[in-house]
Amino acid sequence: MNTVSAEPQLAEPYLLGWLASLGLDVDYVRGEGNTLYYLGEDGEEIPVLDFAGGYGSLILGHNHPEITGYARELIAAQTPVHAQFSRHPYANDVAVALDRIVRRETGGDEHYFAIFANTGAEAVEAAVKHAELDRGLRLAALRGELAEGLAAARAAVAGGAVVDPAAYRVTGTAAVAGADGFEVLAGAVARHNAAQLERPPVLLTLEGGFHGKLMGSVQLTHNEGYRAPFAALAQPARFVPAGNAQALKQVVESERATVFGLVVRDGVVTVAERDAPVFCAFVLEPIQGEGGIRVLDEEFAREIQRVTAEVGCPLVIDEVQSGMGRSGDFLASAALGLRGDYYALAKSLGGGIAKTSVMLARASRYRSEFELVHSSTFAKDAFSCLVAKKVLDLLEADGGAAYRTVRERGAKLLGTLEAVRGDFPDVVKDVRGRGLMLGLEFHDQAGSGSPAIRDSAPLLGYTVAGYLMREHRIRTFPTASAVNTLRFEPSLHLTDAEIARLDAALRAVCVLFRTHDGTGLTGTPDTDTDTGTGTQADAGADAGSGAEAGAV
Repeated sequence: MNTVSAEPQLAEPYLLGWLASLGLDVDYVRGEGNTLYYLGEDGEEIPVLDFAGGYGSLILGHNHPEITGYARELIAAQTPVHAQFSRHPYANDVAVALDRIVRRETGGDEHYFAIFANTGAEAVEAAVKHAELDRGLRLAALRGELAEGLAAARAAVAGGAVVDPAAYRVTGTAAVAGADGFEVLAGAVARHNAAQLERPPVLLTLEGGFHGKLMGSVQLTHNEGYRAPFAALAQPARFVPAGNAQALKQVVESERATVFGLVVRDGVVTVAERDAPVFCAFVLEPIQGEGGIRVLDEEFAREIQRVTAEVGCPLVIDEVQSGMGRSGDFLASAALGLRGDYYALAKSLGGGIAKTSVMLARASRYRSEFELVHSSTFAKDAFSCLVAKKVLDLLEADGGAAYRTVRERGAKLLGTLEAVRGDFPDVVKDVRGRGLMLGLEFHDQAGSGSPAIRDSAPLLGYTVAGYLMREHRIRTFPTASAVNTLRFEPSLHLTDAEIARLDAALRAVCVLFRTHDGTGLTGTPDTDTDTGTGTQADAGADAGSGAEAGAV
């Protein structure tokens, strides 16, 4: 299954060794549709059914013929990649197409500007960077307004204006008549405002979310194992429990910042409280991918929209995995009624060929200054933009037939997964997702009668993935932060036969768990590491419906 090299293994050798221990260190040589191929001992191609789908990057499948054919044409035509700092009409074509689709999906009429990048994490970081630039400029404007108000109030007091006694109470200072009293008040206001305006930005996101592993985006990723080692390098985020409207309100209120503005009305100086722009952004996935394929609750989504609008916090919608039609809509968030100030798109945007991503910023939020302080070497090149436009054309063709196909194929696959759960409720805890972004969660197996299964419980999904690969030539993986949940993200070309293969394989897995057959699951003797005593699965246990599935 693998190409053996005499050279030292220097490309992530630890990870390769770990994959090898699970039987997942496969050297694939070709991909087509939902199938990957590796070479057998005799050099023959051996097919593997791919349900991982490039972690959601292959809505059109491996090497879609129209995309690869177009890519060959571009390369043959010597299409430039390195033509930075020049006119890029092909990038504008993609931006215009995305703007049209987003406005259609959200029902809005406001345009979105595009900033291109290479990966999903970069698109997320670009959105957060832009939001922080915008916040900084709003802060500067607010400082100017407060300074103007102070100057006007000081001049008014010098001309005989009086200070409203309530102003002293609001600021916690003692009332003193005349200019001296005003200066005491002004000092208290200045100290309060400085403390509020110098607060670090507040980033809000949801528990269970995953937004990348770069220096900034990893602090938005809830999994502490990814985040904690680098916590000192970037601003930490506030994590809100998904679905908990009360917790959302409490977090927002606890972080809210207000400043005092001095106002002169009819010869009286008063104090007016104003919100300060402390919130940088609220970043969320409409369907949490690495968090276990969890769809955001519609009512909670509306509450997020309302609360963020109320405090002026921009909403960054991470559609890196759920977007591009994977949910059955171009934007999974649109089906929830969400409208973002920013969108991050990647993965399938490149059609499985190009490495590209884009951040979309709503026109009323957009700061042109960002174009001068943010750039990326490979972003906005002709090859990736032209491929991305081809992908959009394919998805939008025939009145969005691709989205209808995703919904139909997704419903078929979801029904199959739900049937497995129905027959094995003691093994399968939950089935969830939307379109062709689905997850199946196993019950915890720490109490299994099999030592091998008990030992595998902390990384259960990877052990199951190794079994599916070894015995059924089916490729999938668990979600990164919910390892008991297997992900299923095939292309829209998924066939009934491919669904049937998965059905049989999953039923076989369920039988192994039900019968405590660790040897069958791992392919190694089921030995208790404490006693050295092997265990024999109960062959007579109830195997459940459809359990006779064998290796493909």
